[in-house]
Amino acid sequence: MRTVGVPAWALAALAVAFLVGGCAGQEQSGTPAQRVTTWMVAGGGGSGIGNVEIDSANVDLALAKHNAPAAIKEVCALLSNDAQSAVGILPTPDQELTTALDTAYVDATAAGDDCYNGASGNARLLARSAAERTRLHSLLAVATQRVEAVTGHTPTTDTTVPPTGGGDPFAGGQ
Repeated sequence: MRTVGVPAWALAALAVAFLVGGCAGQEQSGTPAQRVTTWMVAGGGGSGIGNVEIDSANVDLALAKHNAPAAIKEVCALLSNDAQSAVGILPTPDQELTTALDTAYVDATAAGDDCYNGASGNARLLARSAAERTRLHSLLAVATQRVEAVTGHTPTTDTTVPPTGGGDPFAGGQ
């Protein structure tokens, strides 16, 4: 009887397939609620939302305090950069949530860019940024409502790492 050897390249391809399959995100298995919960906590979705919320509030504060243009530019750039980073962790395990967050993050990027470009005194760009940030709040509210609808919990958008040890990833929301 003749035995057939498996070529080394085939074994290597099989090993790569197993490794890549093993690297699939945890948010790709389980119920929709489990997948979204994992994405929000371990995937960085909650902190991505939180960062954009905080950045938007910081822009409002810098403008209200009439900070120097350089300081305003700094918080505006941070809003734009954090929004772009948050786009990088999309898609979510839920298409409706992905769409809501993508819309919010595109709006946040535009708000940051308009703010940055208007920080030296362009009232038209600053007004457009203000309108975009106002719209951003309602867009993020739609996204967090979607998380709640899927998971049954009010999500935390805390920008710090939650404690380990089996605590409620939604900070006790019902």
